[in-house]
Amino acid sequence: MNIFDQTIFQLERSLNYSAAKNKVIANNIANVDTPNYKAKDVAFKTVLEGKMRAKTTHPKHLPFAADHRDYQLLHKTNTIYNHNNNNVDIDKEMSQLAKNQIHYQSLIDRLNGKFSDIQTVVRGGN
Repeated sequence: MNIFDQTIFQLERSLNYSAAKNKVIANNIANVDTPNYKAKDVAFKTVLEGKMRAKTTHPKHLPFAADHRDYQLLHKTNTIYNHNNNNVDIDKEMSQLAKNQIHYQSLIDRLNGKFSDIQTVVRGGN
């Protein structure tokens, strides 16, 4: 018998994604003045697989390598914002950081609610 439903596992996956995104955003902000630094981003692996399937032109093309993570790290190489070939947009990164922090906190609140429900059941409704 499994006491955890799929919601908890989905919340775990979402928290892992959000934590990875936070790390990447913080790294981008830390490198805002680094010459030739290219900003990075995190995307869900399923989204990337869908895009890659759309671009596959031959059945013998290689698929994504098996990976235990649900997300992929992307390098943004097609833009340059600064005179030193750096493409970190600090305003965008700061707004993404705030948005991600709100998302992470909402996931934590939801997870706490699920554990509270389990605790209520274990205690017999008290």
